[in-house]
Amino acid sequence: MTLQRVETAAFSDQKPGTSGLRKAVSVFQQPHYLENFVQSVFSTLGQCEGQTLIVGGDGRYLNDQAIQRIVSLAAGNRFARVLVGRHGILSTPAASHLIREYGACGGIILSASHNPGGPDGDFGIKFNAANGGPATEQMTAAIHSASLTIDHYWRVDMPAMSIDELATVQVGETRVEVIDPVAAYADLMASLFNFEAIAALLSAPGFRMRFDAMHAVTGPYAIEIFERRLGAAGGTVINAIPLPDFGGGHPDPNQVHAAGLVALCSGDDALQFGAASDGDGDRNMVLGENFYLNPCDSLAVLAANATLVPAYADGIAGVARSMPTSRAVDRVADHLGVPVFETPTGWKFFGNLLDAGRITLCGEESFGTGSDHVREKDGIWAVLFWLNLIAAREQSLAAIVRDHWAQYGRDYFTRHDYEGIDSDAAGTMIKGLIDVLPNLRGKDINGLQIIDADEFAYRDPVDDSLSQGQGVRIFFNDGGRLVVRLSGTGTQGATLRLYFDRHVDGSGRLNADPQQVLAPLINAAEDLLSIENTTGLDTPSLIT
Repeated sequence: MTLQRVETAAFSDQKPGTSGLRKAVSVFQQPHYLENFVQSVFSTLGQCEGQTLIVGGDGRYLNDQAIQRIVSLAAGNRFARVLVGRHGILSTPAASHLIREYGACGGIILSASHNPGGPDGDFGIKFNAANGGPATEQMTAAIHSASLTIDHYWRVDMPAMSIDELATVQVGETRVEVIDPVAAYADLMASLFNFEAIAALLSAPGFRMRFDAMHAVTGPYAIEIFERRLGAAGGTVINAIPLPDFGGGHPDPNQVHAAGLVALCSGDDALQFGAASDGDGDRNMVLGENFYLNPCDSLAVLAANATLVPAYADGIAGVARSMPTSRAVDRVADHLGVPVFETPTGWKFFGNLLDAGRITLCGEESFGTGSDHVREKDGIWAVLFWLNLIAAREQSLAAIVRDHWAQYGRDYFTRHDYEGIDSDAAGTMIKGLIDVLPNLRGKDINGLQIIDADEFAYRDPVDDSLSQGQGVRIFFNDGGRLVVRLSGTGTQGATLRLYFDRHVDGSGRLNADPQQVLAPLINAAEDLLSIENTTGLDTPSLIT
């Protein structure tokens, strides 16, 4: 094995988005493309000698080949130790836990999350820092800067190593360990929740559940936790085997892409509980019997009931939500007398708050929920939290949520995505909207009056950093709110996302269709933005 300096030329398109660098597989298959980005990460870290690195991914196409090349690069940069998940598997929350558990300088997570996989799908690389959380905006900017000037990378010439069995091998000066990707995470979950109560619930007569792993990374974790440790019946976990193309499906846990699970929880013979997670295991969808749980409501209910879970029995320090997420959790925080923080989209913004002990729970409307146990959103953790609540309260999921609405009112919420639209047209529309913001106050749109409008900026209360240009907020006189932003997680064109929410107090309509309740806001958005003309789409690509 020899150390090699490989000459290269910079690529101009390696600026990470909200969750790392995501591109089509074919882009990552270009010579030097993957190596350039990973070397840019290592160069940004600076001192790699003597450090520990965690490596794993969601099992999508190219995952195994990428790990071989990353190990070679890590050895070339003289890491002392590299821990690789067996079969190349490591969920994002499990990786976050291992980074913290082993005192690593960080981890490389190979995933494009909920984006499709396979040779014609997407691939992604994300770096998580020493706290276990996504790289900060400052570090992301430094990685991008390094990628624009890179002219060489370091690697060790090595034969392909097996990552399918637990083993330790030496690659140059670097010790590479293939580790169990599941055990440490399962132990962590057992330390947080009342597994005895959950096990009793799962074995109770009349209680049936399914967990849809969507042929993605959570299959092995769910089998170990739900079926082996909690005693759920065999077959409780469906689509459990991670596949390079996710079985031809789209590993996004929502009502469209997990339609089979939704069907199991609907009708006269509905399951009492259903859940799904995404490609890398950080998102969750939770369903009750004939009941869809909106992620915004989920965060609020978990916060209101946190003391029923062993890990949070002493109460919570505070909560945080991404700006587009509904304000349901704000009402809980006010009732509990704890702070609530509104951050930009992206889990990286929760990291400082968690590290400083300002918050205990946090979440996003995009099916992400988490706590201070790791520095990532965590799909299985959210599912276990809900099972613990159902067991502790001895109520169905729907009954728990409806009780919450009766106390706090309901924040109706929906998100409309317009995918794959022309990036220039989308950018022009957003710029045009920002330009007229000062003139919107007092304007009547489709029978609603705008009372305020701004472009959201976030001043981090821990490090005083400022993040600007984080989406447009428009507030209406009926208490409704419209948020407009472009997503940073797609790989083809642009995704325009519109978020609508409005609060109805406990005496109002609490069981209506969100699309009907929010129709005035939705119509106002069309009148204000001319969405169909801009996107070329007469209906959203996805409604959640």
